[in-house]
Amino acid sequence: MSGPFDVVERLDALLEPQGLMRRGVVRFQPGEAAPALEGGQNAQAVVLIGVTGGAMWSAFTAWRDRQVDGGGSDPLDRWSEVVLDPIAADLGAHAFYPSRAPYQPFQSWAMQAEGLRASPLGLLIHPAFGLWLSFRGALAFAEWHADDVDASGSRSQGRHPCDDCAEKPCLSACPAGAVMPDRFDVTGCRIHLATIAGQSGCTDGGCLARDACPIGVAYRYPQAQVRFHMQALTLPGH
Repeated sequence: MSGPFDVVERLDALLEPQGLMRRGVVRFQPGEAAPALEGGQNAQAVVLIGVTGGAMWSAFTAWRDRQVDGGGSDPLDRWSEVVLDPIAADLGAHAFYPSRAPYQPFQSWAMQAEGLRASPLGLLIHPAFGLWLSFRGALAFAEWHADDVDASGSRSQGRHPCDDCAEKPCLSACPAGAVMPDRFDVTGCRIHLATIAGQSGCTDGGCLARDACPIGVAYRYPQAQVRFHMQALTLPGH
């Protein structure tokens, strides 16, 4: 019979070839709002699955190149499901995704599990990885006994990483002025990206405000990955 640490080791082994990483764990106490599983049972825990830096890019692009349709209109979301659905089945878990119903509070889960906080760009910021991380899904377990297993990577200790950044270059680097101390102007960003200057600048080269953040620069996405995400921002419904 496999134990809790066997499940964790198995999960890590399945994620590693895809460039994915086990992140934090959210445990649900009785009476808390936990995601419902098949059969009416609620999850006891969800394990967040994420990307840090460009580790997953080669696995994703290799898969996309093999698809007749190039992966469809949302290839990264589709790839995430192709990878994580079998892993969930292997481990007796249920997979949830940020872009697929029933929608779950991924940002709240990440803040609870790893102590992450929002940056002025609206993206969650990690004390080590900076802005170069995202969550591709979560595996929900009816039972979870590996409480002593930490998330891969460091955990925030309660202090916002931006508090130690005196100059805050992200606030002045955006050519559209979309980054403000209290909010991110998504509409203003997209209007700029639709211009010639925006297409030749941020769309092709990456968000200047994100690039200006001094935290986690070693984990910056590869240029092709940056371009992929920026181009997705200009598509309807994204």
